[in-house]
Amino acid sequence: MIKTIEIGDFLSHSDTKLNFDNGVTVFVGHNGAGKSSVIDAITFALFGQHTRKSNKGLVRRGQTQGFASITFTVGDGEFRATRKIDTKGTLSSQFLERKSEDWVPIAEGERKQFGESMTKKIESVIGLDFEKLKIASIVQQGELNSIIKAKPKEFKELINAIIGIDKLDISSEFMKEILKNFRDTIRAEFTYDDTQIDFLKNEIEQSKREIEKNIPLHKNIIAEKEKIQNDITELKKRIEIDSPKVDKIHQLDLRKDELIKYAKDAILSIQKEITQKERKINECEGCFEIINKKNDLENLLKTIEESIDDSLKKIEGLKLKIASLNEQESIAKKLHLDDGRCPVCDSKVDHLNPLFQEEHLREEITRMKSEIIKLEKDHAVYSTKKNEFTKKIQQIRDAETILRTHSISSIQEINQLKQEVQNKRSDIQKIPLTVNSSQLVEIASIDSHSKQLYEKIHQLEEQTKDFDFESFKNLKNSLAGKEREGSSLDQRLGAIQEKIRNDQERIAKTESVLKELNVVKQYIENLVNIQDNVFSRDGPVATSLRSWALDTISLKASEYLSMLNTKIQRIELSEKARDVSIVCYSKTTSLDLESLSGGEQVSIALALRLGMTQLLGASNLNFIILDEPTMHLDEERRRSLVKVLAQLSELGNLQEKRSMQFIIITHDAEIFQDSAVEQIFRFESSNSGTVVTAL
Repeated sequence: MIKTIEIGDFLSHSDTKLNFDNGVTVFVGHNGAGKSSVIDAITFALFGQHTRKSNKGLVRRGQTQGFASITFTVGDGEFRATRKIDTKGTLSSQFLERKSEDWVPIAEGERKQFGESMTKKIESVIGLDFEKLKIASIVQQGELNSIIKAKPKEFKELINAIIGIDKLDISSEFMKEILKNFRDTIRAEFTYDDTQIDFLKNEIEQSKREIEKNIPLHKNIIAEKEKIQNDITELKKRIEIDSPKVDKIHQLDLRKDELIKYAKDAILSIQKEITQKERKINECEGCFEIINKKNDLENLLKTIEESIDDSLKKIEGLKLKIASLNEQESIAKKLHLDDGRCPVCDSKVDHLNPLFQEEHLREEITRMKSEIIKLEKDHAVYSTKKNEFTKKIQQIRDAETILRTHSISSIQEINQLKQEVQNKRSDIQKIPLTVNSSQLVEIASIDSHSKQLYEKIHQLEEQTKDFDFESFKNLKNSLAGKEREGSSLDQRLGAIQEKIRNDQERIAKTESVLKELNVVKQYIENLVNIQDNVFSRDGPVATSLRSWALDTISLKASEYLSMLNTKIQRIELSEKARDVSIVCYSKTTSLDLESLSGGEQVSIALALRLGMTQLLGASNLNFIILDEPTMHLDEERRRSLVKVLAQLSELGNLQEKRSMQFIIITHDAEIFQDSAVEQIFRFESSNSGTVVTAL
């Protein structure tokens, strides 16, 4: 049932709020006053659908945004649907449910790509989509008789929706989903489902045939393997006899290689020792001659250093004297005899002290500078000699370091090293320049270790001189060939055994699965039987429900039709194949709908719609909106319609105590003047939009 409708800047309404009660509510007003806009507001708020050309035209002229909101009840639940739109066509929507005192969002928007749809949620709550609701409950202006103009198949779908048979489709889909999920579960557990039973039987037969084919092959391979194994055993015995000699030949090669390597290492060691001693001789030879000059050079260096120090002291003393004479010269410039008198004490004197005579002082300064130059030249000569002696002394120290490094303390030790080098060179000349296995005797003369190695080699040669390596190699090759054949037979035998074992396991497993799948098949057949007979819209249950609904609608429609005072006495709805047909009867014969007048057709349509309200009152939906239902009705039938509507408003579901709600939109306000209808709204146009007044 609708409780309130709120409209803001929507079509002709600027701000309208309508409250509804049970029973009949009438909208009256001139054409264009905004009565039918309420239907657009309802369908837009619920489904986003309307009768206008585009969504942008829904916003009231001069405004940027409009909205429509409807509050309604279904059963014990109360819901509110609101949709908004702006002039750019941008939509927003929200579907709320009242929980205690709060409104809780249950759906928003139409993000269908994310599985979110407010419209789908509303359809599930109401139980009808927009198209079915428009035919069953919201009858717009000029569409009252659309119910008898609808195609028989569409009319049948409407009946299905009203009585809930379309819910069987949902249940049927659920059954399909159950069957699918059940089969998925079976496949997850057994890999197969009941549709593959014949396939599995064929698999078992194929596996049995494979086993029968592979058993003789298995026996043949075992016989071949036994023969190969005997050949391998014989070859191993023969190889076992010669194997120790192979090991000795291997040892012989190792000993020869060891002796050759030892000889080469010995040569390298001697050469390295010669090189090291020659380097020591080269570095130490001549060092003692240099060291013998050490005392003389140190004495000369000491004398030179003393001469350098003496010249430096003399130069420094002369520089101090020159500085003192420079000061005296500055004083002397101020001291001059004036009339033979002293400039200091004014005494009568013949001449000044030479220490205060400028000429004398300049001569002394010049003489001292010359002496400094001579001393500096001497200093430079001494410094040069000092550097020469210092380098020679460093050479002596380097020679001492070299001798200490090589632990040489006398010329005799150097001579001894020279003798050792000469002896080593003599020893190395005895060893062949190129060492190979044909020179083992010469190599054996290097030292005692080389001699022992040679004797071991000679012993191994004696022990293996009768061994034929090629014959032994052929035996080994024959053994390897037989072992490869045996390995190949093992692989073939393993593959055959694995295949037989796999086929046997496959048969056992498949037979076990088949046993389970036979039970599954029977269970699924029972489910399919339930789906076909209980949940199918054309099954016995749905057909029986439709038959009951058609009889009920026929009976109630005929009752309402008699109230409208037409020549039609009875309406009969019947199901044929996939369609529902409508047949009208007069007192004497059946009447063709096409032969009836416009008023009679409207009466039939109204009677059918009112008859269906008996079913609607017991469903999720218990309201009906009629836009200009009196169009094409004469005065008497209009009065009858008002009377029928008044009666309908008092009828309710006896079990649930819910009455039907009717909203009538008409410009014939006078027909309701003496009626029992209490809730009437007048719609009037104004500059600020539609104005609604309760009468």
